[in-house]
Amino acid sequence: MGKKDKLIITIAPTGNVPTKEMNPNTPITTDEIVEDIIKCRELGASIAHIHVRDENGEPTCDRERYKEILDKLEEKNCDIITQLSTGARGGGNTIEWRGQMLDLNAEMASLSTGSSNFATKVNANSFDLIKELADKMYTNNIKPELEAFDLGMIDNAKILVKEGVLKEPLHFNLVMNVKGSARGTPKNLLHMIESLPEGSTFTVSGIGASQVPMLTMSMIMGGHTRTGLEDTILYDKGVIATNTMLVERILGLAKEIGREIATPDEARRILGL
Repeated sequence: MGKKDKLIITIAPTGNVPTKEMNPNTPITTDEIVEDIIKCRELGASIAHIHVRDENGEPTCDRERYKEILDKLEEKNCDIITQLSTGARGGGNTIEWRGQMLDLNAEMASLSTGSSNFATKVNANSFDLIKELADKMYTNNIKPELEAFDLGMIDNAKILVKEGVLKEPLHFNLVMNVKGSARGTPKNLLHMIESLPEGSTFTVSGIGASQVPMLTMSMIMGGHTRTGLEDTILYDKGVIATNTMLVERILGLAKEIGREIATPDEARRILGL
């Protein structure tokens, strides 16, 4: 992959952490999430990384909540690539709970390839759980996006390829600057990119203040970008963000760097969906 490849923009509108109290622009309800995804698709995002909340606004893995969002996006003829989160913050830590939505009509899903620390809890992903989630994804023709919060998760992915659990070519999301994991520095990101298996594609998420430098570096190195209120609730110091503001900033950076923006169909070809 090189700089000439078109840039895939992933929008992560909600996540598990942001609340209306932190940022009133955070989409929580099904309709709010769908509305933000469609607005970001119209701007140029080609993947939606989707989390859902329950009736109290708390993170959940509830299959019906995911189905509501997918159904509404289909009703509105939104052609964005849907990527469902199977993350550990959505409640229980079993395959039955975290993988319950993987029989839905989505093209991608997140898959953490190791355990790490979050600010207030452990991001627990045993090899057995990873293998079961991966098997369910492949059974349902869903491509895993491998979430790597540190170098060890990249090495784990290589082990899982050798064991036949993961199928190449792989696609990674390098998540930089989560408290308890790899700091968002150019040196750390360069090392992680250089450690990826040959032929892999990658996206970068820069959490908090690391967003602009980490995503800019990814664009320069031929990678892709993820943005959204899941990753930063501020546009700048003291300025609350919206999902559309964050996508528009990526568009501006990409123009300066010389990266054209991929449509969903072009993203599908790049990722082998």
